[in-house]
Amino acid sequence: MFIPYTYAVHQASYHDHPPIPTLYHNLLFTQQRQGKVAELRLELNSSGGKKDKNFSSKKIALKKIVANMTMSNNDMVALFPDIIGVMGVSSLEIKKMCFLYLVNYARAKPEIALKALPILINDLEDSNPLMRALALRTLSYIHVRQFVESTLQPLKSLLKDSDPYVRKTAAFCVAKLYDHDRTLVESSDLIDRLNLMLRDENPTVVSSALAALMDIWERSESIKLTIDYANASKIVQILPDCSEWGQTYILEALTSYVPQDISEAALLADRITPRLSHTNSAVVLTCIRVILYLMNYIDSDKTIASLCAKLSPPLVTLLSKGPEIQYLALRNALLILQRRPEVLRNDIRVFFCKYNDPIYVKVTKLELIFMLASEKNIREVLTELREYATEIDVHFVRKSVRAIGKLAIKIEPAAKLCITTLLELVATKVSYIVQEATVVIKNIFRKYPNQYESIISTLCENLDSLDEPEAKAAMIWVIGQYADRIDNSEVLLEDFLDSWPDETHEVQLALLTATVKLFIQRPTKGQDMVPKVLRWATEDTDNPDLRDRGYMYWRLLSSNPTAAKDIVMGGKPAITAESEKLDPVTLEEMCLVVGTLATVYLKPVHTVFRSARARRLIDSPALQKHNMPSWQAAQQARLLTEQQMAIQSNGAANGRNGDVLDEADALFASMHGMQLNDNDGFGGSPTAATHGEQGGQMYIVNQGQGLGTVQPTQHVQNGEGDLLSF
Repeated sequence: MFIPYTYAVHQASYHDHPPIPTLYHNLLFTQQRQGKVAELRLELNSSGGKKDKNFSSKKIALKKIVANMTMSNNDMVALFPDIIGVMGVSSLEIKKMCFLYLVNYARAKPEIALKALPILINDLEDSNPLMRALALRTLSYIHVRQFVESTLQPLKSLLKDSDPYVRKTAAFCVAKLYDHDRTLVESSDLIDRLNLMLRDENPTVVSSALAALMDIWERSESIKLTIDYANASKIVQILPDCSEWGQTYILEALTSYVPQDISEAALLADRITPRLSHTNSAVVLTCIRVILYLMNYIDSDKTIASLCAKLSPPLVTLLSKGPEIQYLALRNALLILQRRPEVLRNDIRVFFCKYNDPIYVKVTKLELIFMLASEKNIREVLTELREYATEIDVHFVRKSVRAIGKLAIKIEPAAKLCITTLLELVATKVSYIVQEATVVIKNIFRKYPNQYESIISTLCENLDSLDEPEAKAAMIWVIGQYADRIDNSEVLLEDFLDSWPDETHEVQLALLTATVKLFIQRPTKGQDMVPKVLRWATEDTDNPDLRDRGYMYWRLLSSNPTAAKDIVMGGKPAITAESEKLDPVTLEEMCLVVGTLATVYLKPVHTVFRSARARRLIDSPALQKHNMPSWQAAQQARLLTEQQMAIQSNGAANGRNGDVLDEADALFASMHGMQLNDNDGFGGSPTAATHGEQGGQMYIVNQGQGLGTVQPTQHVQNGEGDLLSF
């Protein structure tokens, strides 16, 4: 056979010289890396000749080292002694890169880093203010004990430096030093010196000192930050002269000012309103936060209405920025609307979705549309939502359909119009639209009983489209609730029961309740179905909720069919569309952190940032407690408690339930097997019948005990906890 020459040579070389071992490969790679370090060391230590007066070769070498360091190449730590040797070069650019290297590797090699300490101390006295500030900043970044202790004395003198840039840097370094060693800072007079810097003539220095004090206050339990009206008025006065960051620092500090007089709060709020027109979104959102905070200390409805009107335009303007800023503005708008509904009341059109909006922006806009919808604009809103329901994104379509259903619950005069829109969507025969519409129509039936049952036939025509547990459970509820109005209700339930073993617990619970409702309303149609379903629920399941509900229904049906009808077919808890609101205490706290990451998650700040302080409104003579959400909620809870105590003292209702339960306990204790009777209800436990045949005693459920009180639970789909879910 002819073998190509190259192939033969390859085969021969493979057998004569086996592959290089992995250990050798690693050794070779290590040598290559060491060669790279040696090459960089050579470039770093080269003089570059007489023509290289700007140290170009050293700068190029340092840029390569910093690039490798940025890519987490730990081999660069071997160059530490060479870097320290280059630090003495009097070039700001070279020192910047050397100091960056020092900050990165100082904690890994503290004994070598100490050799750079004299160089840094010497640079603190350099004639160039940029050099002094750079050296001080580098010192404060290195968390090594000798560096921290050596920073203290130079820092005191640099807080009084002639250059404002150095003073600004020194102010931030106090906060950084406090992070490293708070005992050292508290035992010195650095915090007092920071307070004195609030009288500095340079606005940037004042804002930096405020930022440092705020940071120290956030980290300390023993330090209290107090700003009176005179100081607050002064720092507001320098706002226009500060940079964007400086304005943000000052506005954040104003949330620590507690107004003692209503007029002070109103005047201060009016003075900072020009910041609402700033181009920087951080300044705008922080200004909104301060105004919302000061509103708690203003009693004039006219003043509050005026301030709320001023908050709308900046929020709308933020929607013209990039999607990330839009999303932040929208999440804050959700929060603001819950506390101050009059904001953005007439601006619903700006929240209509654009075709190129990201999905997270669209969903948040949808939530705002729902919150701003009213009887005046409902037709316009429904037209918009109808368009959204034809989008490609399935998640967004589901949200839109659910929003239509919730609007029917929220705005009663528009319920018929919303149902008509839902039926138009159901007519499209799109599976996920039909299923979502079924879920929301069930809630509409609960909200408006005996009003819109004419559409049940339309729902029954689309049973084959239902394959999701939530949609199935909703349709089964409709069939059971209106079994007396649906001619073939028992046939429809039988179709669902055929797949009982394969259904989720949610669907099984709905089937159990619907079967009992069918039997109560149409005994002749449900008498063969009920024992079968009760046996499945009590014997063939390991779910405690399903089993307990089965025993409860069995007990009710066997003891007192009339009471069973009153309980099973009785009035349902009122359903509303406002369940997505935050609880009052959380809402009150969230309004104090507008513009932060906590508002994106809509969670308290201490749950998002572990070290952050929980924010609360500080009491003062000007605080309008009666307008606070937490105070109003406390009053409602107190009234509810008094009503419950009055009902318990009356005891009439409990007496009737007690009689029924006593009769049922006596009946179960005396029973040894019961048969189905159309007139007397349904008796006998499938478990009891089984044990009765073997001569054992009957199983008695909760003998001599009450059934207790069941609190309605809120359903959150997929654990998302989003605002447009029931």
